[in-house]
Amino acid sequence: MTVHDLLTTGPKTVSPPPPLGRGRKRAAHAYDAALDDAELAAARTALAQGRWQTARSLLARTGDEWDRRGHRVTVLAREQYCVPWTRDWLLAEPDSVDAAVLLALAQVQRALRGKEKPPRAREACHAAAALAPADPTPWLGLLMLEKALGAEPEVRRLFAEVRARYADHHHAHHLMIARLAEHQSGTGTDPLHEVYDFANAAAERAPADSPLAVLPVIAHAERYRVLAAAGHEPRDAAASGHWTGRRARQVMRAAFDWWLEWEQEGHPRRLIDLNFLAHAKVCEGRGAEAAALFHRIGEHATPSPWSYPDRDPYPAFRTARDTALGTA
Repeated sequence: MTVHDLLTTGPKTVSPPPPLGRGRKRAAHAYDAALDDAELAAARTALAQGRWQTARSLLARTGDEWDRRGHRVTVLAREQYCVPWTRDWLLAEPDSVDAAVLLALAQVQRALRGKEKPPRAREACHAAAALAPADPTPWLGLLMLEKALGAEPEVRRLFAEVRARYADHHHAHHLMIARLAEHQSGTGTDPLHEVYDFANAAAERAPADSPLAVLPVIAHAERYRVLAAAGHEPRDAAASGHWTGRRARQVMRAAFDWWLEWEQEGHPRRLIDLNFLAHAKVCEGRGAEAAALFHRIGEHATPSPWSYPDRDPYPAFRTARDTALGTA
């Protein structure tokens, strides 16, 4: 697929972008996918108004910080009118690698919402990957798509493609854990489930200062999500032994101690991991430690600690969080 194809073969039903200056509805909750990245939030707002130059500058400054680049491109790609505005960018700069990557992930987001044909999104990602062979971001887009729609061998192959370019890619590991946790959803609690082995192995091979050290907590949480949805665990997480058993105590203690000793303030997705830990502390009944973590998270504290903003399987967490913070 050429840049011309990217510009001319898009879906015919895409609505035109809104006029500049049109007000946009506020989110129904406080969660912001941009997390604490103020530059990203500003670029997203500008893109929504058709000013793609701000996104262009942001991605140029990001360079090969692959975790941050993946996070920024993913958040920008969720903007409703990212596809038409990015096509405008490509018309102005047909050789722009950043524009091609952003357009590819925007088409992935549309495909996941059922507004784009998956083969078209796949073609866009492969075209972007050909333009930027060292960039894991187009492969991250493919992994997002196949994690939801693809067969297991293809999901594992795409994860390997991401790791071949950046072995410690944070978001890719989150996606794999979420996918693996869904295996054998009807079998009930299984302390030897493969998602735990995957998380432990990834955390052990990661550098000492890597946020991947918290992956065992993510695996524990994602597996609970699946078990609760299947009716094997109560949806009130605080009432479940899943969070207070021997394995849970070991996982939470190791991850919490790691965060206390070292916290990578600049990591684009660190607040997601802090939310995992904070909610785990609530479920363990260790409210003081949870409150300390929520205080550190600040305005981004959210009842949904999962990898994706639409995941909140435990409405009781809202009450538990307020109790931990003394605001109930």
